[in-house]
Amino acid sequence: MTAIETLRSAMPDAAKDVRLNLPAVLAAGGALSSAQTWGTALASAISLGRRDLLDALVEDARTALGDGFAAVYDDAVTAASLMAMNNVYYRFRHQIGKPEYATRPARLRMTKLAAPSTHKADLELFSVAVSVINGCEACVRAHEAALLGHGLGVAHVEDAVRIAAVVASAATALFAGETIPARG
Repeated sequence: MTAIETLRSAMPDAAKDVRLNLPAVLAAGGALSSAQTWGTALASAISLGRRDLLDALVEDARTALGDGFAAVYDDAVTAASLMAMNNVYYRFRHQIGKPEYATRPARLRMTKLAAPSTHKADLELFSVAVSVINGCEACVRAHEAALLGHGLGVAHVEDAVRIAAVVASAATALFAGETIPARG
């Protein structure tokens, strides 16, 4: 039994769809490579802060990616941590809507975006997934445009967002499964 299968058993019956969707989005066959799929899932789990979910994904990703795991995990951490910063900053700029903020330099260091451990397109995929989870429209648009510029298509973006959505729903289902309300 894989770590993800074990984790799925901790989800309540009301989350049956989540239990079915999680292995489906992680399976081969979509537009994404195995490294892109696992990196997107890892970045999403890191951004959501669920240790049990991240641990299960790490265990299964190590098996799936072998020697390539460390580089993918490094870029997943990069995407989650930099988007935690950027999504807050750029969401503020977008929400405030004042041109004077948009013309000011961000003064936020993000050099790792230019020198990923894997590929720029992969880091962009991980970043768009985290940006969707964090709700930053400006970052979602910027990373989607970068992905198209790297030669990836709408199917790649959609697969990454689908993975982010299912990982987010798995985090919610696991939280709900931790405490079953008393019937009364």
